[in-house]
Amino acid sequence: MTLLTEEQTMISDVAKSFAMGELRPHAAEWDKAGHMDRSKLVALGELGFGGIYTQEEHGGSGLGRLDAALIFEQLSRGDISHAAFLSIHNMATWMIDSFSHDQLRAKYVPRLTATELIASYCLTEPGAGSDAASLKTTAKLDGDEYVLNGAKVFISGAGFSDIYVVMARTADGGAKGVSTFVVDKDAPGLSFGKHEDKMGWRAQPTAMVNFDDCRIPATNRVGDEGNGFKFAMAGLDGGRLNIAACALGGAQDALDRSFAYVQERKQFGRAIIDFQATQFKLADMETELAAARSLLYDAARKVDAGAPDKTKFCAMAKRFVTDTASKVANDALQLHGGYGYLGDYEVERIVRDLRVHQILEGTNEIMRVIVAREMMKGQV
Repeated sequence: MTLLTEEQTMISDVAKSFAMGELRPHAAEWDKAGHMDRSKLVALGELGFGGIYTQEEHGGSGLGRLDAALIFEQLSRGDISHAAFLSIHNMATWMIDSFSHDQLRAKYVPRLTATELIASYCLTEPGAGSDAASLKTTAKLDGDEYVLNGAKVFISGAGFSDIYVVMARTADGGAKGVSTFVVDKDAPGLSFGKHEDKMGWRAQPTAMVNFDDCRIPATNRVGDEGNGFKFAMAGLDGGRLNIAACALGGAQDALDRSFAYVQERKQFGRAIIDFQATQFKLADMETELAAARSLLYDAARKVDAGAPDKTKFCAMAKRFVTDTASKVANDALQLHGGYGYLGDYEVERIVRDLRVHQILEGTNEIMRVIVAREMMKGQV
């Protein structure tokens, strides 16, 4: 890697070592079993990866967004599903740390950064899709409790996580009527749907989260009423970087696997790496990932610096990196020929896992809308 500090290189190496030793050997097994290994998440917390960009006061690592991108990129070379879930946990932890009152922060953040507690993020609703501000889940104050009613969909970690950071409507008025809450797994009225049968990220449990007169303490509201949508959007720049980083790491693993394969596989009496067509394909894949990595790191540096164009660059990075990663993974499968279609070679798992990265944290079509909108703001 280039243009990284000595500390960043060390952080990246630690994440890569864990990925190769603790995640990659089990990734296919977890995918087939639909199993997420909590012990690995706990071990990642012990490395300081449970609250990467959370303040150090409550156990966070206090690192930057580029540091986080490096970590998620390397972890995804081991298993995209676990790495991406850890990124969601980090985003939820950061929201509580950044916007809560002191009592709520002290109650949850130290246990979250240690991964003693695992968090999920609940924004998306059935029928809402990209129009997140149209959410219908409600939270009504009743004495010293809020009563939540509604449902969230596509929630990673549903039923697995210990707490849920939930966006719910406390007033009419679109985005300005949304507030944020922390809901414990054992809260009365909280339930979970069946696990979705997904194309990828199969190690992660994904399901609906239902609120039926779900009661939580009023003190579990994050920040003031009406600021929830703002909080949710504040986390999206970093969330998009994380998802892009996970895609990049997964694609790098696919390229690594195909590079090893073409040196071993022989056709017409020669290793297929000796054919110019194979060399050209590998060169294109390497170049495309290098370009994606440069844009991702640049966007992360802009977030760390608070640059005025950070949102545009995060959207550009999310769109470009996830599209490029999916293409490179698909090219890696093609280089394997028929064997790439078999589970034993694991490239097909990477292709499946990466497909959703073009959809979540805002679809890549929405990323184009954001980029164009930011461009038009700069017009005279």
